[in-house]
Amino acid sequence: MKSIATWNKQQQFDVRLEWGINGLRELLAGSDVIIIIDILSFSTAVDIATAKGAKVFPYRYKDETAKTYAIQKGAVLAGPRTLEHGLSLSPTSLIKIEAATSLVLPSPNGATLSLETAAIPTLCACLRNAKAVAQYAKSIGDKVTVIAAGEKWPDGSLRVAFEDLIGAGAVIDQLKDELTLSVESRYAAAVFDAMKTNLDEVLMNCGSGQELIDRGFKSDVLLASDLNSSDNVPLLKGDYYVSVKHRKSEFGT
Repeated sequence: MKSIATWNKQQQFDVRLEWGINGLRELLAGSDVIIIIDILSFSTAVDIATAKGAKVFPYRYKDETAKTYAIQKGAVLAGPRTLEHGLSLSPTSLIKIEAATSLVLPSPNGATLSLETAAIPTLCACLRNAKAVAQYAKSIGDKVTVIAAGEKWPDGSLRVAFEDLIGAGAVIDQLKDELTLSVESRYAAAVFDAMKTNLDEVLMNCGSGQELIDRGFKSDVLLASDLNSSDNVPLLKGDYYVSVKHRKSEFGT
């Protein structure tokens, strides 16, 4: 992708916010750490699985090579998101994942972004671990790039997802007292501040939440709305996420 003018890079600020794959590519340069936000549901799934001690390999969505990749990694391939209880992109399905599990987790947004961050330290954040991830990010460096994944329209174009704006704001809210925020970052933090007292209701009524509820996954939306319930920090270590900090969660360790 050809780079556009520097005015879109938010270079004068410590904390920068952008959307989707093009935003990530635009802000890679100059980043000390990248934080991927995909609330419903990749980031929430990664938090829950890695907090239990599993490794999560992000992978491209609907890619026919995923099964072969999982075999190469000695990993379990996440199945389709169904109401059955096999391991999948549904965070609820991962509550009882065994600690030694290696899981290949395809997703169209968060996983795809995770594969594009090159050698830059990459963290995966959701509402559940926003505070923990923000604190860890500050230990890596002062230039923090927050990437809200968003969703896809049927034609493949980016759909701005309200839940990812809230999730980005939850992380940025933890950075605002020590680092300078771009206008884009300040806006996300302000939206989070306005919504933080009823996040379960907010997520259940946004478009993505309504879609999941209609499909029978209300429990996933409620899990995703549980602000700062996790001290887990998923770090992308080579080609997989692993916990670098966690304590006993409500699901045990």
